[in-house]
Amino acid sequence: MVSHPRSLVVVERGAKATVVESYVALKDGLYWTNAVTEVAVGDGARVEYYRLQRESRQAYHVATTHTIQGRDSMLRLHPITLGAGLARHDIYTALAGSGAELVLNGFYLLRGKQHADHHTVIDHAQPHCTSHEYFNGILGEQAHGVFTGRIIVRPGAQRTDSKQTNNNLLLSAEARADSQPQLEIYADDVKCTHGSTMGPLDEMALYYLQSRGLSPEMAAGMLTYGFAAEILGRMEHTDLRRELDHVIRARLADRSPGGRRT
Repeated sequence: MVSHPRSLVVVERGAKATVVESYVALKDGLYWTNAVTEVAVGDGARVEYYRLQRESRQAYHVATTHTIQGRDSMLRLHPITLGAGLARHDIYTALAGSGAELVLNGFYLLRGKQHADHHTVIDHAQPHCTSHEYFNGILGEQAHGVFTGRIIVRPGAQRTDSKQTNNNLLLSAEARADSQPQLEIYADDVKCTHGSTMGPLDEMALYYLQSRGLSPEMAAGMLTYGFAAEILGRMEHTDLRRELDHVIRARLADRSPGGRRT
């Protein structure tokens, strides 16, 4: 079975909106979702956009999200990937009006043999724009996460302020993360940074928590959850944040048949 959903969201000048786009499987099964979403944010508009992917672990999920922002607009985009056996999400964002601001706040939690690709482009086409990109991934068992983030600062896009971070927490020796942050700068009065990290839990932090009386399991659980909580804390939708908190806590507490924490 295959589905090709297409969504168009237009938020007009000065308006404010919160949008939740959700892909959920009611039961396991083999199928393919091929989704396209376009979001247009008018001058001075404010948008909080959530995209939740919780497909079957046997499913394929391929998606594209395109956004364009007008002058002095604000977009907070939260792509969350928890499901599908093989997933890919391409995100293209264009800051097409002076003074536009973007927060791209993503998270993926993968285990088993799940594979997820995230490819993002933030296009600073006008001056005085700001973008902050945060992507955190938690990978257990044999999961594989790929992140490619590209920031483009066009000629004339002076006074751009752009930050990009991708952090990956590997919960097993077989988990894998590939990260490629990229900058393309064609203007000379800008402030841009990017970086990525990947690795297991910090042994010093684990030791510190255990020295305060926590068991090794509780210490590891707190540090792992904190990796997700950093992303959840930027979400303004209280009910949705609470639901995601419950789902992520439950998945982190689950154990594979082999007894390894994932």
